[in-house]
Amino acid sequence: MDTKQNCERLFEYMRGILYDSWIEHFDVGELSEPYRDLGRGLQYMQNSVNELVAYSAELSKGNLSVEFPTEYNFLCENLKNLHANLNHLTWQAKQVAKGDYSQRVAFLGEFSDAFNEMTKQLREREEQLKEEAKKAKRRAELIEGYNELLVEILSKRKEWLLVVDRDTKEILYCNKRKQIGSLDDTFCQTCKRRLSFQTELLNWKSSAQYQVWEMQGEVDTFYRVTSFQMEWKERSSYVHVVVDITEEKRNVRNLTSNAYFDPLTGIKNRTFFEEYMGIVIRDELDATLCYLQLDGLEHVADMFGRREGDAYIQNFVETIRKNFRGGDTFARIGGDEFCVVLSGNMAELISRKLAEILREFQEEVTRQYQCSFSYGIVEIDGKENKLTLTEILGQAEDIMYECRNRNIEKYPQIFPDVPQKPEQ
Repeated sequence: MDTKQNCERLFEYMRGILYDSWIEHFDVGELSEPYRDLGRGLQYMQNSVNELVAYSAELSKGNLSVEFPTEYNFLCENLKNLHANLNHLTWQAKQVAKGDYSQRVAFLGEFSDAFNEMTKQLREREEQLKEEAKKAKRRAELIEGYNELLVEILSKRKEWLLVVDRDTKEILYCNKRKQIGSLDDTFCQTCKRRLSFQTELLNWKSSAQYQVWEMQGEVDTFYRVTSFQMEWKERSSYVHVVVDITEEKRNVRNLTSNAYFDPLTGIKNRTFFEEYMGIVIRDELDATLCYLQLDGLEHVADMFGRREGDAYIQNFVETIRKNFRGGDTFARIGGDEFCVVLSGNMAELISRKLAEILREFQEEVTRQYQCSFSYGIVEIDGKENKLTLTEILGQAEDIMYECRNRNIEKYPQIFPDVPQKPEQ
Protein backbone atom coordinates (compact mmCIF):
# COMPACT_ATOMS: atom_id res chain seq x y z
CA MET A 1 0.00 0.00 0.00
CA ASP A 2 1.59 3.27 -1.05
CA THR A 3 1.68 6.50 0.92
CA LYS A 4 -1.41 7.94 -0.70
CA GLN A 5 -3.52 4.93 0.08
CA ASN A 6 -2.35 4.90 3.74
CA CYS A 7 -3.22 8.55 4.12
CA GLU A 8 -6.62 8.10 2.54
CA ARG A 9 -7.41 5.16 4.87
CA LEU A 10 -6.34 7.18 7.95
CA PHE A 11 -8.29 10.25 6.79
CA GLU A 12 -11.48 8.27 6.25
CA TYR A 13 -11.05 6.65 9.65
CA MET A 14 -10.62 10.02 11.37
CA ARG A 15 -13.59 11.47 9.45
CA GLY A 16 -15.72 8.55 10.54
CA ILE A 17 -14.69 9.07 14.17
CA LEU A 18 -15.78 12.69 14.05
CA TYR A 19 -18.87 12.55 11.84
CA ASP A 20 -20.26 9.02 11.66
CA SER A 21 -22.44 7.46 14.34
CA TRP A 22 -21.09 4.01 13.54
CA ILE A 23 -17.64 2.99 12.33
CA GLU A 24 -16.63 -0.33 10.89
CA HIS A 25 -13.76 -2.14 12.57
CA PHE A 26 -10.49 -0.53 11.56
CA ASP A 27 -7.64 -3.01 11.06
CA VAL A 28 -4.33 -1.27 11.79
CA GLY A 29 -2.49 -4.24 10.36
CA GLU A 30 -3.64 -3.31 6.87
CA LEU A 31 -1.57 -0.11 7.06
CA SER A 32 2.04 0.08 6.10
CA GLU A 33 4.45 -0.09 9.01
CA PRO A 34 5.20 3.67 9.25
CA TYR A 35 1.46 4.44 9.54
CA ARG A 36 0.43 1.82 12.08
CA ASP A 37 1.32 3.97 15.15
CA LEU A 38 -0.84 6.76 13.75
CA GLY A 39 -3.66 4.29 13.24
CA ARG A 40 -3.37 3.05 16.85
CA GLY A 41 -3.45 6.71 17.99
CA LEU A 42 -6.68 7.23 16.09
CA GLN A 43 -8.11 4.14 17.77
CA TYR A 44 -7.38 5.73 21.16
CA MET A 45 -9.08 8.87 19.88
CA GLN A 46 -12.14 6.82 18.78
CA ASN A 47 -12.47 5.29 22.27
CA SER A 48 -12.31 8.73 23.89
CA VAL A 49 -14.87 10.20 21.47
CA ASN A 50 -17.21 7.22 22.00
CA GLU A 51 -16.95 7.70 25.76
CA LEU A 52 -17.61 11.42 25.34
CA VAL A 53 -20.69 10.79 23.22
CA ALA A 54 -22.12 8.18 25.62
CA TYR A 55 -21.42 10.37 28.65
CA SER A 56 -22.99 13.51 27.15
CA ALA A 57 -26.05 11.50 26.04
CA GLU A 58 -26.75 10.39 29.62
CA LEU A 59 -26.26 13.91 30.95
CA SER A 60 -28.65 15.27 28.32
CA LYS A 61 -31.27 12.88 29.72
CA GLY A 62 -30.73 14.20 33.25
CA ASN A 63 -29.06 10.98 34.41
CA LEU A 64 -26.73 12.38 37.04
CA SER A 65 -25.96 8.92 38.42
CA VAL A 66 -23.91 8.03 35.33
CA GLU A 67 -20.31 7.17 36.13
CA PHE A 68 -17.58 9.69 35.45
CA PRO A 69 -15.36 8.93 32.38
CA THR A 70 -11.77 7.69 32.86
CA GLU A 71 -9.30 10.18 34.21
CA TYR A 72 -7.14 10.31 31.09
CA ASN A 73 -10.07 11.29 28.82
CA PHE A 74 -9.55 15.03 28.74
CA LEU A 75 -12.31 15.46 26.12
CA CYS A 76 -14.81 14.91 28.99
CA GLU A 77 -13.16 17.29 31.45
CA ASN A 78 -15.67 20.15 31.01
CA LEU A 79 -18.58 17.70 31.06
CA LYS A 80 -17.23 16.33 34.33
CA ASN A 81 -17.29 19.86 35.78
CA LEU A 82 -20.82 20.37 34.49
CA HIS A 83 -21.81 17.00 35.96
CA ALA A 84 -20.46 18.00 39.36
CA ASN A 85 -22.21 21.38 39.18
CA LEU A 86 -25.52 19.72 38.28
CA ASN A 87 -25.17 17.32 41.20
CA HIS A 88 -24.63 20.21 43.57
CA LEU A 89 -27.43 22.24 41.98
CA THR A 90 -29.80 19.29 42.41
CA TRP A 91 -28.92 19.12 46.09
CA GLN A 92 -29.53 22.88 46.41
CA ALA A 93 -32.91 22.57 44.68
CA LYS A 94 -33.90 19.87 47.18
CA GLN A 95 -32.88 22.18 50.02
CA VAL A 96 -34.99 24.96 48.55
CA ALA A 97 -37.91 22.53 48.29
CA LYS A 98 -37.50 21.93 52.03
CA GLY A 99 -37.76 25.66 52.67
CA ASP A 100 -34.07 26.64 52.75
CA TYR A 101 -34.11 29.80 50.66
CA SER A 102 -30.54 30.74 51.64
CA GLN A 103 -29.16 28.64 48.77
CA ARG A 104 -27.16 30.62 46.20
CA VAL A 105 -25.59 29.70 42.86
CA ALA A 106 -22.51 31.60 41.70
CA PHE A 107 -20.94 29.45 39.01
CA LEU A 108 -23.50 29.12 36.19
CA GLY A 109 -23.75 32.64 34.78
CA GLU A 110 -27.29 33.67 33.75
CA PHE A 111 -28.71 30.50 35.28
CA SER A 112 -27.22 31.59 38.62
CA ASP A 113 -29.05 34.91 38.39
CA ALA A 114 -32.35 33.17 37.56
CA PHE A 115 -31.95 30.60 40.37
CA ASN A 116 -31.06 33.25 42.93
CA GLU A 117 -34.00 35.44 41.87
CA MET A 118 -36.32 32.44 42.15
CA THR A 119 -35.21 31.65 45.71
CA LYS A 120 -35.59 35.32 46.61
CA GLN A 121 -39.18 35.42 45.31
CA LEU A 122 -39.97 32.10 46.99
CA ARG A 123 -38.72 33.47 50.31
CA GLU A 124 -40.82 36.64 49.92
CA ARG A 125 -43.86 34.59 48.91
CA GLU A 126 -43.41 32.29 51.90
CA GLU A 127 -43.25 35.28 54.25
CA GLN A 128 -46.37 36.69 52.60
CA LEU A 129 -48.19 33.37 52.92
CA LYS A 130 -47.18 33.07 56.56
CA GLU A 131 -48.59 36.54 57.24
CA GLU A 132 -51.79 35.69 55.38
CA ALA A 133 -52.02 32.43 57.30
CA LYS A 134 -51.72 34.33 60.57
CA LYS A 135 -54.48 36.71 59.50
CA ALA A 136 -56.66 33.81 58.36
CA LYS A 137 -56.10 32.07 61.68
CA ARG A 138 -57.03 35.22 63.58
CA ARG A 139 -60.17 35.61 61.42
CA ALA A 140 -61.08 31.97 61.94
CA GLU A 141 -60.64 32.33 65.68
CA LEU A 142 -62.76 35.49 65.63
CA ILE A 143 -65.48 33.84 63.54
CA GLU A 144 -65.43 30.80 65.78
CA GLY A 145 -65.85 33.09 68.77
CA TYR A 146 -68.76 34.86 67.09
CA ASN A 147 -70.31 31.52 66.18
CA GLU A 148 -70.04 30.30 69.75
CA LEU A 149 -71.57 33.55 70.96
CA LEU A 150 -74.36 33.32 68.36
CA VAL A 151 -75.10 29.71 69.29
CA GLU A 152 -75.17 30.66 72.96
CA ILE A 153 -77.49 33.59 72.25
CA LEU A 154 -79.77 31.40 70.13
CA SER A 155 -79.92 28.80 72.86
CA LYS A 156 -81.14 31.48 75.30
CA ARG A 157 -83.80 32.81 72.95
CA LYS A 158 -87.42 31.97 73.68
CA GLU A 159 -88.20 31.07 70.10
CA TRP A 160 -87.24 27.80 68.45
CA LEU A 161 -84.90 27.71 65.45
CA LEU A 162 -85.11 24.42 63.59
CA VAL A 163 -83.27 23.40 60.42
CA VAL A 164 -84.80 20.36 58.71
CA ASP A 165 -83.36 18.44 55.75
CA ARG A 166 -85.81 18.91 52.89
CA ASP A 167 -85.57 15.31 51.68
CA THR A 168 -84.78 13.13 54.71
CA LYS A 169 -86.74 15.28 57.26
CA GLU A 170 -83.73 14.99 59.57
CA ILE A 171 -83.31 17.81 62.10
CA LEU A 172 -79.92 19.32 61.28
CA TYR A 173 -79.98 22.03 63.93
CA CYS A 174 -82.08 23.02 66.93
CA ASN A 175 -81.16 25.94 69.15
CA LYS A 176 -82.83 24.27 72.14
CA ARG A 177 -80.43 21.37 72.08
CA LYS A 178 -76.67 21.09 72.53
CA GLN A 179 -75.16 20.17 69.19
CA ILE A 180 -73.10 17.12 70.11
CA GLY A 181 -72.58 15.12 66.95
CA SER A 182 -75.34 14.89 64.38
CA LEU A 183 -78.98 15.13 65.43
CA ASP A 184 -81.34 12.28 64.83
CA ASP A 185 -84.74 12.82 63.25
CA THR A 186 -86.67 12.95 66.52
CA PHE A 187 -87.52 15.87 68.75
CA CYS A 188 -85.84 16.27 72.09
CA GLN A 189 -88.06 16.25 75.17
CA THR A 190 -88.38 20.05 75.25
CA CYS A 191 -89.71 20.17 71.70
CA LYS A 192 -91.93 17.13 72.19
CA ARG A 193 -93.50 18.68 75.26
CA ARG A 194 -93.98 22.16 73.87
CA LEU A 195 -94.35 21.70 70.11
CA SER A 196 -97.19 19.23 69.75
CA PHE A 197 -97.39 20.10 66.03
CA GLN A 198 -93.92 18.66 65.40
CA THR A 199 -95.18 16.47 62.54
CA GLU A 200 -96.40 19.52 60.64
CA LEU A 201 -92.99 21.14 61.05
CA LEU A 202 -91.07 18.13 59.77
CA ASN A 203 -93.40 17.60 56.83
CA TRP A 204 -93.80 21.27 55.89
CA LYS A 205 -93.31 21.73 52.19
CA SER A 206 -94.15 24.77 50.14
CA SER A 207 -93.29 26.13 46.75
CA ALA A 208 -93.12 29.57 48.37
CA GLN A 209 -89.72 30.80 49.40
CA TYR A 210 -91.12 32.35 52.57
CA GLN A 211 -94.27 31.67 54.59
CA VAL A 212 -95.70 32.79 57.95
CA TRP A 213 -98.30 30.52 59.54
CA GLU A 214 -99.80 29.85 62.95
CA MET A 215 -100.27 26.64 64.90
CA GLN A 216 -102.04 25.81 68.13
CA GLY A 217 -100.22 23.76 70.73
CA GLU A 218 -101.40 22.00 73.82
CA VAL A 219 -103.11 23.65 76.80
CA ASP A 220 -104.38 26.64 74.81
CA THR A 221 -100.94 27.71 73.50
CA PHE A 222 -100.34 29.40 70.15
CA TYR A 223 -97.27 29.71 67.94
CA ARG A 224 -96.31 31.77 64.91
CA VAL A 225 -94.05 29.87 62.50
CA THR A 226 -91.86 31.59 59.93
CA SER A 227 -90.61 29.05 57.38
CA PHE A 228 -88.25 29.47 54.43
CA GLN A 229 -85.84 27.50 52.26
CA MET A 230 -82.05 27.70 52.41
CA GLU A 231 -78.84 25.71 51.93
CA TRP A 232 -77.49 24.46 55.28
CA LYS A 233 -74.00 22.94 55.10
CA GLU A 234 -74.52 22.06 51.44
CA ARG A 235 -77.88 20.41 52.15
CA SER A 236 -81.23 21.67 50.86
CA SER A 237 -83.17 22.51 54.01
CA TYR A 238 -86.21 24.21 55.50
CA VAL A 239 -85.75 26.65 58.38
CA HIS A 240 -88.57 27.14 60.90
CA VAL A 241 -88.54 30.00 63.42
CA VAL A 242 -91.23 29.19 65.99
CA VAL A 243 -92.41 31.97 68.31
CA ASP A 244 -94.77 31.50 71.25
CA ILE A 245 -97.58 34.06 70.73
CA THR A 246 -99.86 32.77 73.48
CA GLU A 247 -99.52 36.00 75.46
CA GLU A 248 -100.14 38.03 72.34
CA LYS A 249 -103.33 36.07 71.69
CA ARG A 250 -104.45 36.61 75.26
CA ASN A 251 -103.85 40.34 74.90
CA VAL A 252 -105.97 40.36 71.75
CA ARG A 253 -108.76 38.58 73.60
CA ASN A 254 -108.48 41.14 76.38
CA LEU A 255 -108.74 43.91 73.83
CA THR A 256 -112.04 42.47 72.64
CA SER A 257 -113.63 42.31 76.09
CA ASN A 258 -116.53 44.60 77.09
CA ALA A 259 -114.17 46.90 78.92
CA TYR A 260 -112.94 48.13 75.57
CA PHE A 261 -116.30 49.02 73.98
CA ASP A 262 -118.32 52.22 74.02
CA PRO A 263 -121.79 51.27 75.35
CA LEU A 264 -123.70 53.80 73.20
CA THR A 265 -122.18 53.07 69.79
CA GLY A 266 -120.73 49.56 70.18
CA ILE A 267 -117.37 50.66 68.75
CA LYS A 268 -114.07 50.63 70.65
CA ASN A 269 -113.53 53.17 73.45
CA ARG A 270 -110.62 55.41 74.41
CA THR A 271 -108.97 52.74 76.61
CA PHE A 272 -108.77 50.34 73.72
CA PHE A 273 -107.59 53.11 71.38
CA GLU A 274 -104.72 54.15 73.66
CA GLU A 275 -103.55 50.56 74.19
CA TYR A 276 -103.81 49.81 70.49
CA MET A 277 -101.87 52.94 69.55
CA GLY A 278 -99.27 51.99 72.15
CA ILE A 279 -98.71 48.79 70.21
CA VAL A 280 -98.55 50.68 66.89
CA ILE A 281 -95.92 53.09 68.22
CA ARG A 282 -93.95 50.44 70.12
CA ASP A 283 -93.78 48.03 67.18
CA GLU A 284 -92.98 50.86 64.75
CA LEU A 285 -95.93 50.09 62.50
CA ASP A 286 -96.93 52.24 59.54
CA ALA A 287 -100.45 53.61 60.08
CA THR A 288 -102.87 56.35 59.05
CA LEU A 289 -104.82 58.08 61.84
CA CYS A 290 -108.06 59.96 61.14
CA TYR A 291 -109.19 62.32 63.90
CA LEU A 292 -112.96 63.02 63.62
CA GLN A 293 -115.16 65.46 65.54
CA LEU A 294 -118.95 65.43 65.24
CA ASP A 295 -119.99 69.03 64.53
CA GLY A 296 -122.83 70.67 66.50
CA LEU A 297 -123.46 67.82 68.99
CA GLU A 298 -123.97 70.25 71.85
CA HIS A 299 -126.33 72.36 69.69
CA VAL A 300 -128.42 69.27 68.77
CA ALA A 301 -128.63 68.09 72.38
CA ASP A 302 -129.68 71.54 73.58
CA MET A 303 -132.27 72.07 70.85
CA PHE A 304 -133.74 68.56 70.50
CA GLY A 305 -132.81 66.76 73.70
CA ARG A 306 -130.21 64.29 74.88
CA ARG A 307 -131.90 61.34 73.21
CA GLU A 308 -131.68 63.02 69.81
CA GLY A 309 -128.07 63.86 70.55
CA ASP A 310 -127.39 60.14 71.09
CA ALA A 311 -129.21 59.35 67.83
CA TYR A 312 -127.02 61.94 66.06
CA ILE A 313 -123.91 60.16 67.40
CA GLN A 314 -125.22 56.73 66.38
CA ASN A 315 -126.12 57.96 62.91
CA PHE A 316 -122.61 59.38 62.48
CA VAL A 317 -120.95 56.17 63.72
CA GLU A 318 -123.00 54.04 61.35
CA THR A 319 -122.08 56.32 58.45
CA ILE A 320 -118.35 56.04 59.18
CA ARG A 321 -118.44 52.32 59.97
CA LYS A 322 -120.14 51.30 56.72
CA ASN A 323 -117.50 53.18 54.70
CA PHE A 324 -114.48 51.49 56.29
CA ARG A 325 -113.27 47.92 56.56
CA GLY A 326 -114.14 45.74 59.52
CA GLY A 327 -110.44 45.31 60.28
CA ASP A 328 -109.86 49.06 60.66
CA THR A 329 -109.83 50.36 64.21
CA PHE A 330 -112.73 52.74 64.92
CA ALA A 331 -112.94 54.20 68.43
CA ARG A 332 -114.84 56.88 70.34
CA ILE A 333 -112.23 58.76 72.37
CA GLY A 334 -114.49 61.54 73.74
CA GLY A 335 -118.06 62.83 73.74
CA ASP A 336 -117.91 64.06 70.13
CA GLU A 337 -114.38 62.86 69.23
CA PHE A 338 -113.57 59.71 67.24
CA CYS A 339 -110.56 58.10 65.59
CA VAL A 340 -110.16 55.65 62.72
CA VAL A 341 -106.74 53.92 62.45
CA LEU A 342 -105.78 52.08 59.28
CA SER A 343 -102.69 49.99 58.52
CA GLY A 344 -100.22 51.58 56.12
CA ASN A 345 -99.65 55.13 54.94
CA MET A 346 -102.60 56.25 52.80
CA ALA A 347 -103.44 59.80 53.86
CA GLU A 348 -104.19 61.03 50.35
CA LEU A 349 -106.61 58.19 49.60
CA ILE A 350 -108.40 58.48 52.95
CA SER A 351 -108.64 62.26 52.58
CA ARG A 352 -110.56 61.87 49.33
CA LYS A 353 -112.74 59.20 50.90
CA LEU A 354 -113.61 61.30 53.97
CA ALA A 355 -114.38 64.30 51.79
CA GLU A 356 -116.94 62.16 49.93
CA ILE A 357 -118.39 60.79 53.20
CA LEU A 358 -118.63 64.32 54.63
CA ARG A 359 -120.49 65.59 51.58
CA GLU A 360 -123.02 62.77 51.79
CA PHE A 361 -123.40 63.23 55.57
CA GLN A 362 -123.99 66.95 55.22
CA GLU A 363 -126.69 66.24 52.62
CA GLU A 364 -128.63 64.12 55.14
CA VAL A 365 -132.26 65.28 54.96
CA THR A 366 -133.95 62.93 57.41
CA ARG A 367 -132.90 65.00 60.40
CA GLN A 368 -134.35 68.26 61.74
CA TYR A 369 -130.87 69.78 61.90
CA GLN A 370 -127.73 70.06 59.81
CA CYS A 371 -125.38 67.03 60.03
CA SER A 372 -121.65 67.58 59.72
CA PHE A 373 -118.26 66.47 61.03
CA SER A 374 -114.69 67.73 60.85
CA TYR A 375 -111.60 65.60 60.28
CA GLY A 376 -107.81 65.66 60.28
CA ILE A 377 -105.50 62.97 58.89
CA VAL A 378 -101.87 62.18 59.75
CA GLU A 379 -99.57 59.41 58.61
CA ILE A 380 -97.43 57.52 61.14
CA ASP A 381 -94.14 56.37 59.63
CA GLY A 382 -93.36 53.48 61.96
CA LYS A 383 -89.57 53.37 61.57
CA GLU A 384 -89.12 57.13 61.53
CA ASN A 385 -91.81 58.14 64.02
CA LYS A 386 -90.52 59.92 67.15
CA LEU A 387 -93.84 61.38 68.32
CA THR A 388 -95.93 60.30 71.29
CA LEU A 389 -99.63 59.56 70.96
CA THR A 390 -100.44 62.97 72.46
CA GLU A 391 -98.25 64.69 69.87
CA ILE A 392 -99.78 62.66 67.02
CA LEU A 393 -103.30 63.55 68.17
CA GLY A 394 -102.21 67.20 68.47
CA GLN A 395 -101.10 67.23 64.83
CA ALA A 396 -104.34 65.56 63.71
CA GLU A 397 -106.40 68.01 65.76
CA ASP A 398 -104.63 70.99 64.15
CA ILE A 399 -105.51 69.65 60.69
CA MET A 400 -109.06 68.89 61.87
CA TYR A 401 -109.57 72.53 62.90
CA GLU A 402 -108.85 73.64 59.35
CA CYS A 403 -111.77 71.47 58.21
CA ARG A 404 -113.87 72.69 61.17
CA ASN A 405 -113.32 76.34 60.21
CA ARG A 406 -114.60 75.59 56.71
CA ASN A 407 -117.66 73.89 58.17
CA ILE A 408 -118.32 76.86 60.50
CA GLU A 409 -118.33 79.19 57.49
CA LYS A 410 -120.68 76.87 55.63
CA TYR A 411 -123.09 76.05 58.53
CA PRO A 412 -122.72 78.73 61.22
CA GLN A 413 -126.13 77.82 62.69
CA ILE A 414 -124.80 74.58 64.20
CA PHE A 415 -121.83 76.35 65.81
CA PRO A 416 -123.45 79.02 68.03
CA ASP A 417 -120.91 81.04 69.97
CA VAL A 418 -118.02 78.75 68.76
CA PRO A 419 -115.02 80.86 67.82
CA GLN A 420 -112.57 79.66 65.18
CA LYS A 421 -109.29 78.33 66.52
CA PRO A 422 -106.81 81.22 66.53
CA GLU A 423 -103.86 81.07 64.15
CA GLN A 424 -100.72 79.57 65.74
